[in-house]
Amino acid sequence: MMPNETTNTPILTLDSDAKLETAQSISDLTWHEIQNAYRTRRILTGMLGGIEKTENGSLIAVVYYKDFRTVIPVTEMMIHLMQDEAHDYGELALRQNKILNNMLGCEIDFLIKGLDPKTRSIVASRKEAMLRKRQLFYFTEGADGYPMVRPGRIVEARVIAVAPKAVRLEIFGVECSLKARDMAWEWMVDANDKFANGDIVLVKVLKMSAESPENIRIEVSAQEAQSNTNKENLMRLHKQGKYVGKITDVYKGTYFIHLNNGVNAVAHSCNTASLPGRKDEVGFLVTRINDETEVAEGIITRVIKRCM
Repeated sequence: MMPNETTNTPILTLDSDAKLETAQSISDLTWHEIQNAYRTRRILTGMLGGIEKTENGSLIAVVYYKDFRTVIPVTEMMIHLMQDEAHDYGELALRQNKILNNMLGCEIDFLIKGLDPKTRSIVASRKEAMLRKRQLFYFTEGADGYPMVRPGRIVEARVIAVAPKAVRLEIFGVECSLKARDMAWEWMVDANDKFANGDIVLVKVLKMSAESPENIRIEVSAQEAQSNTNKENLMRLHKQGKYVGKITDVYKGTYFIHLNNGVNAVAHSCNTASLPGRKDEVGFLVTRINDETEVAEGIITRVIKRCM
């Protein structure tokens, strides 16, 4: 039993042996956990829930660890942008703000730099947490004598930002950007249809250059961490068969289409009154099944639905 804050008498629960967890008690337990993390320098993970400007105009990221608001200065978010003569500080700040805005809703790691027990306010650093994870996963040898993250290994990655044609990932403290076509075997109209901030995906490490924790480059593929279903999907097609699909891209008169049955297709011509565009739903006639490139080739026969 716990005391009732209004009457100072124990609250009678349905289960006489149970301890009632109030909002205040849960908050106290979380704050105790935060204090321990500060003392032991343990990495915590929270959700990027906001972007604000201080009175002096500096950008801060607002991260929520459970119900506690944590402030991270943009200088501690490890957003590296080249500042040269063509980019003044104002434009640099706008670019940082754009990146942070795209990251809203993603999970990030942080180390607590300071806290105020009276106001229960927290200031933290994502940069220090990322550098520590880099040291642990890229430079510390495991039982097999190799670092945990290395070329050829399949690892988990966090999705931290999504654009129509690209996905930004964080892989144990290192960020990299992948084109949407390298995220899955099937072609996508918009990566936002399949991925969202906060998702966890599997990727295969292809190349890695690790000179120091501050200087790591990594190349990965989410596609190669999955089984290739293209050949299996091609078996669902018949030459001269007609199918429905959506145009994922148009380049120099070539149409890239993802058919509803999972097959990737290419059309070099259209038998339509007006030319279709990206995201339009079309009818597709198969003229050739290319096993080598694992795509169907053919002609767009009609526009079923235009994207508004």
